[in-house]
Amino acid sequence: MLSRVFKAFCYRDFRLMWMGACTSTIGTWMQQVAQAWVVLQLSGSPFYLGLDAFLGQAPIMLFSLFGGVFADRASRRTILIGSQIIQMTCAFLLTALFYFHLVQVWHILCLSFVVGFAQSFGGPAYQALIPTLVESEDLPNAIALNSIQFNLARIIGPVLGGVALVKLTPTWCFGLNGISFIAVILSLLAIRPRFTPARPTTGMLESMKEGFRFVRLQPSMGQLLALAFLMTLLGVPLITFLPVFAEAVFHSGPGTYSELLVWSGAGSVIGALVVAGLGKSKELERTVLYTLVILGGLVSGFALSKSLILSCALMFLSGGALIAVFAMNSSVVQLIVSDQMRGRVMSVYNLAFRGGMPIGSLVAGALIPRFTAPIVLACNGGLLILLGLYFLVLQRRTATL
Repeated sequence: MLSRVFKAFCYRDFRLMWMGACTSTIGTWMQQVAQAWVVLQLSGSPFYLGLDAFLGQAPIMLFSLFGGVFADRASRRTILIGSQIIQMTCAFLLTALFYFHLVQVWHILCLSFVVGFAQSFGGPAYQALIPTLVESEDLPNAIALNSIQFNLARIIGPVLGGVALVKLTPTWCFGLNGISFIAVILSLLAIRPRFTPARPTTGMLESMKEGFRFVRLQPSMGQLLALAFLMTLLGVPLITFLPVFAEAVFHSGPGTYSELLVWSGAGSVIGALVVAGLGKSKELERTVLYTLVILGGLVSGFALSKSLILSCALMFLSGGALIAVFAMNSSVVQLIVSDQMRGRVMSVYNLAFRGGMPIGSLVAGALIPRFTAPIVLACNGGLLILLGLYFLVLQRRTATL
């Protein structure tokens, strides 16, 4: 059983990439813990939390399609190294601004946009690179294990970030994040990808059109993209507005915020392990929809909870459900795509998946001051339930792809 769950670790390059990415993601979560708290303290408004999340994700909507074309025309490893260097520079710049007591909210918002720009090129390249490190039959397992590294970082990062934020200063969170990028850059230099994009024979726009054509002609792809967009639109605000729940609902500080993040990350690891064990299940698509319904109930339950213990338990369960939905949906898409088209198609998927995040955060951030965070998040959970039921009951074709 364990050999099946961790099968992708048999591949040297995947192991190296996994370790480098995990180290870097730990640093990223340390910064996110400090950054969210600093934004809330500097602005005093949940709207700026949503705006910061929006500006971090908006470049994905603007530039991700170009990033996908580049991922199919140039070395994906080279693109990723460039993306990591830009993000590392932003982390060190924020470190300096905070250390010298110069930081303002607009500094953080601008740097979030630059980081999002780098990720708009790095994201498609990374998603296209991972499948070239393993055999096709182990691809769902690799995607699930990649989710595990992300969510292990969600456990370790907030713990370290919370300690640094409380005992030291946010400067440490930002600086350690900058240092963490060195690990993923070194791992990228060490791997030997199995696939290198061929020399382009068409222009940028024609290559982009080929990607759209593939998505349009591929059965069920449109519905998978719609699911990706809507489930992040409604599900991700649960994580974005945890500082608001820590402060307004539980009347506490960054320690409670970090604790909730840790429980969510722990649940996500378990959820990803379950998905890794499933492999190429024929019922994968239907399982996505059932899990989406469960996720909606958990989000609503957390939103309405007044008990910290119950809320931690619900964050654990919702974290598992959230990552399971994301990993399974991504696996279905990756299994449809060929290596030659992977960068472009995954950039379209990335646009849908990541595009829901800033819009959902911005809308929720605007509604929370008027209706309160519990009401807004409870409604999001209800809509997730309806979304899953809609595709299960009214869209049988999606449920039985």
